[in-house]
Amino acid sequence: MILKAKHHFIVYPFFKRYAVWKIKKCFHDVKIIGEYKQSDQAILLLSNHISWWDGFWAMYLNVKVFHKKFHFMMLEDQLRKHWFFNYTGGFSINKKHKSILETLAYTSELLSDSNNMILVYPQGEIQTMHNQTLIFEKGLERISMQSNHPIQIVFMANLVDYFSNPKPSIYMYIKTLNAQQIKPNELQSEYATFYQNCIQNQKTLNNNQ
Repeated sequence: MILKAKHHFIVYPFFKRYAVWKIKKCFHDVKIIGEYKQSDQAILLLSNHISWWDGFWAMYLNVKVFHKKFHFMMLEDQLRKHWFFNYTGGFSINKKHKSILETLAYTSELLSDSNNMILVYPQGEIQTMHNQTLIFEKGLERISMQSNHPIQIVFMANLVDYFSNPKPSIYMYIKTLNAQQIKPNELQSEYATFYQNCIQNQKTLNNNQ
């Protein structure tokens, strides 16, 4: 049985405020690069997974841009260890257990509510942001296939640079897709192209510093 997301009336609002405060404290600047138009559709946010910060960055993006109810998929053993994340929208996945099907069905169920946003790391584990070949784990295509409601798929790529500042800046690249206009088996190749473009843009920023 999976651990379903909860939004504690104290813990969840605190985490939203804490995420924004923590990022402002630890980073020189936050750049959100890309466009997003508010819609009445739920969001499936697919992001690279490069650090401990990833969930904070996604929450920051949600607070500043999406304004949705935040959910995120987390490995079951880690969610049980860091149980408080369950009260901020975290729900479990166990890739080595048949409950993975329940998790995928639950994710699709969450996407039926237009007020929700679900964060998923398709890589399944933390990897260096310098890895330019991102391999998606199996199962992601089931989420969009099982959803009976129109949803938005948003690609997110987080890149970090210092340039001439003592603190790093975080560059959040986003791209919005219509889930009905993309085949599930094309998600990995589409994200790969998006990620390469983000890296090229970051190199351009470096040249202009």
